[in-house]
Amino acid sequence: MVLGVDDQESPHHEVLEDADSIGGMPVVVADLHSSVPAIIAGIRLTNPALTVAYVMADGGALPAAFSRSAATLREHGWLASVITTGQSYGGDLEAVTIHTGLLAARHIVQADIAIIAQGPGNLGTGTRWGFSGVAAGEALNAAAVLNGRPIGCLRLSGADPRPRHRGLSHHSITAYGRVLNRPATLALPDLSGVGIDEDLRIQVERQVADLVGAAPHLGVATVSCADGLAALDQTPVRLSTMGRGLSDDPIAFLAAMAAGRLAADQLQDAPRDESSRKRPQGQPRRSGFRHP
Repeated sequence: MVLGVDDQESPHHEVLEDADSIGGMPVVVADLHSSVPAIIAGIRLTNPALTVAYVMADGGALPAAFSRSAATLREHGWLASVITTGQSYGGDLEAVTIHTGLLAARHIVQADIAIIAQGPGNLGTGTRWGFSGVAAGEALNAAAVLNGRPIGCLRLSGADPRPRHRGLSHHSITAYGRVLNRPATLALPDLSGVGIDEDLRIQVERQVADLVGAAPHLGVATVSCADGLAALDQTPVRLSTMGRGLSDDPIAFLAAMAAGRLAADQLQDAPRDESSRKRPQGQPRRSGFRHP
């Protein structure tokens, strides 16, 4: 048993007891844990002073300490807090659900932006519904219910040998098109002029247009990738997705970078509603989160 930030015995219980809004905080949701550092790189490209919390879902590895990326990002000040939710554990704060994890990010950590992704690893069976990333749609629903600004990070690849993941992954199509049922914005990276194969760029744009056209709850924002590769090259952790690095599959990381950049740009365009921010009681409980 661990002490949840929302438990009655928690020093933060009074703050969270009636909390019901995250006041327009942008929430970026990704299918894969490997997207997290690239999302933050995009945020920092717009404003490196923003406070970012990582809300870890329980679809992959459950111990937060399994994530070398999260520990290194914490050490370098790129992440203010790791909040483990559901059956995952070992973060700076523990929360019962994604909803209370987001409320803790807003009201306890005082985050400007929250990122939701499962822990390291994921499960996929090659079927339409049998993959852990389906929870990305539910996470965006939670962000919308709590008056956040939901942003979907697209899972893109130009190097995955499996047809179902080439271009726009079927994971994004199912999670965002079928599971998500509240308004959200998908971040589409502008892949022109960044060395991406033109046929791949056209394929991705067509796939995203088809997805948004079939789902009235979805919007799409095209995000500049200018300086994106340089920003990704400066991350304090090694970028890797499915064993492929930045040079092997740049579109995968540019998509995540674009989602982070969109979140930061939204704060530049329209500041959040500060009236929902609650005064935290004491300091966040530290669980000694670290990578062994």
